[in-house]
Amino acid sequence: MIRTNKDRLVTQILAGEVWPALADRHGYKVDADGTPILLPGMGGVTLGVHPGDPATGYAADHLEPGLSVRARDGGANMALQFLSCVGNVVTVRTGPAAGKTGKVIGQHAYVLVDLAEEDLAEITTGDVVTVAARGQGLKLLDHPAIVAKNLDPDLLDRLPLRTLPDGRLEVGVAARVPAAAVGAGSGMVSEFANTDLMGAYAGQGDDLSLGLETLRIGDLVAISDADHRFGRGYRPGYLTVGVISTGHCRLFGHGPGPSTILSGPADSFHIVDNPDANLGGIL
Repeated sequence: MIRTNKDRLVTQILAGEVWPALADRHGYKVDADGTPILLPGMGGVTLGVHPGDPATGYAADHLEPGLSVRARDGGANMALQFLSCVGNVVTVRTGPAAGKTGKVIGQHAYVLVDLAEEDLAEITTGDVVTVAARGQGLKLLDHPAIVAKNLDPDLLDRLPLRTLPDGRLEVGVAARVPAAAVGAGSGMVSEFANTDLMGAYAGQGDDLSLGLETLRIGDLVAISDADHRFGRGYRPGYLTVGVISTGHCRLFGHGPGPSTILSGPADSFHIVDNPDANLGGIL
């Protein structure tokens, strides 16, 4: 067990609603090769994609699995974005699926929520959900150089982590991500949205590949030379661990996106390859 201050954290109940997919009358966007595309992606209820499923290869753009949730009021929506953490329990409050529960799997333009497929099929845009938000302010007591973000403490206890005798935090990850893959999201605060990873444009040519086409929704990944402690940026000698929360995107500079959960000096971590490091087997 990793020692934390979880006994000093509070839970705050936040409300949002399932937001509809949005578009404008122009419809089309352009991919990295200049090809016009018109595909489903952000917003609404997305069926058939859950943690453990591939993040790439879909006929989709900026794929958001499960529920895309936001609050109608701008300030309330920022609170929902900043305070919702990966692993938080989400309860559906209206509609045929009222009473069903799921888990936050990350942030993007919306807070993203996974539920069982049969429950998702009963939910529609406008349905109200509540998030039992807990996790911001989490500290790893034996690893003061590592900052935790967006991480439910109960999920932390189930992740492939342990403290080594030399004091480093061992983390199992499904993939290692080079600094060159970091695209949109750099420069934002690390409690908001996620970091899009370039180099996972499945089927768009070897010249764009960084070997990330096999990423799955829910994968734990280690991003090299990325400092997300106080924002998101490139810093040699630092490392960030995230959870892949969004899927394939054909827009240049975008791609599957990890939500930040841990960040600090690279020498504070010991990263090990673990193909089972995925929320699909943990949640």
